[in-house]
Amino acid sequence: MESQSYNGVGVIKLFFRPSVTIATALAQVTAICQSQLRQLPPGTTAPLILSYSASTVPVLQIGLSSTRLSEQQLFDLGANTMRSQLATVQGAAVPWPYGGKVRLVSIDFDSAAMQAKGQSPTVVVNAVSAQNLILPSGTAKLGPLEYQVEMNGSTQTINELNDLPVKTVNGATTYIRDVAHVRDGFSPQTNIVRQDGHRSALLSVYKTGSASTLAIVHDVRAALSNMAAGLPPALKITPLFDQSIFVRAAVQGVIREAPTAACLTAAMILLFLGNWRSTLIIAISIPLAILVSIICLSALGETMNLMTLGGLALAVGILVDDATVEIENIERNRLLGKDLREAILHGAQEIAVPAFVSTLCICIVFVPMFFLSGVTRFLFVPLAEAVIFAMLASYLLSRTLVPTMVMFLLRNHNVHAQPGVFGHFHQRFENAFDRLRDSYRNALEACMRHGRALVAAFLALCVAWMGLAAPRPHMEE
Repeated sequence: MESQSYNGVGVIKLFFRPSVTIATALAQVTAICQSQLRQLPPGTTAPLILSYSASTVPVLQIGLSSTRLSEQQLFDLGANTMRSQLATVQGAAVPWPYGGKVRLVSIDFDSAAMQAKGQSPTVVVNAVSAQNLILPSGTAKLGPLEYQVEMNGSTQTINELNDLPVKTVNGATTYIRDVAHVRDGFSPQTNIVRQDGHRSALLSVYKTGSASTLAIVHDVRAALSNMAAGLPPALKITPLFDQSIFVRAAVQGVIREAPTAACLTAAMILLFLGNWRSTLIIAISIPLAILVSIICLSALGETMNLMTLGGLALAVGILVDDATVEIENIERNRLLGKDLREAILHGAQEIAVPAFVSTLCICIVFVPMFFLSGVTRFLFVPLAEAVIFAMLASYLLSRTLVPTMVMFLLRNHNVHAQPGVFGHFHQRFENAFDRLRDSYRNALEACMRHGRALVAAFLALCVAWMGLAAPRPHMEE
């Protein structure tokens, strides 16, 4: 618990452990605050309780400015008119505005006049409290009807408060204007907001719960359009910061890049495998693995945010590994003369353990993220979960769906058939790749035969590079 006291404002921060249910804690804090409110001095404002986390930033900031309205009026419109209507937007939390001046009806006493009239500040305060009231006075029965009668003892304007009588002595009445002056003032200003060089007020909208940022911003903008008719024409409402623009751009970027990565991956697989049926099988496994990962993230209470979308985009390129190795090994078994069913069973059995180990090696890279704490854990654990779930789903699909699709799609495919137009191109690519592989193998064998000379040449190259990279001393005349 952390407490900070300012002029007229108290801020209490509560920090909870990761295992605490925030919704329950919020309800309990609200209940205890309401019970403690009766023990505070009269007139204390009920506390505004907000839930903050590492990702708590305003989803929308609204600037309130005007060339004719005062800072008191800007703050009053933001706090009492706009804030109460925006608070009805589902998932939105709207704290008090920044900037502006808190409107306050002030009474400036004239000490010399009060001493001359023999009055005290307490008498003036009591006079205002007793005469600025709206009280029920009973009912009036006229014929068969009975009417409620109210006594309106409140002034219509602030200037009329100066005409309230304070005390009558020997027939001489002392009014408030004789010993003080009532004006439309403000509390001491603690923060200032400037918009385009002019004083203004800033209204921030935060997201609560699991509500969507895009939905909140859309509903808030709709509410602003509806309430514009009831606001002064001189008030200018300007959205200064809109997080939905960044979120929408990020989501569209991920949605655009993910299909692009999948298409490029499929094209690369098609180039090396030379079979559109095998490419189709692998391309189908990519969205299915991503879908399984999204389902697992949803079951754990995670949302689709930048980190989870980034993890899914990161996993697209490596989701094809298990299915590619599976299909390639099945093709190898078929070239050995086995029938399709036998080739599928033997091919899947031969790579089951190596593919599982390879998948675990990729997943284990992200395990240390689960040992993080604080903000870093909050940010990076969803990314790690997205990648791990997608990789495990890819392995399971390669054990189940991929062999089944191979059985149906490659049933009539003859691995020894004459190649077509694309087949000739793929054949030339395979021949070129084989020549490159043979050249690499020959070079590697030569290096292994002359290992000592290779190590000596490598060390000499490192020494020469270090000599060239070392700074040279400057010569002075």
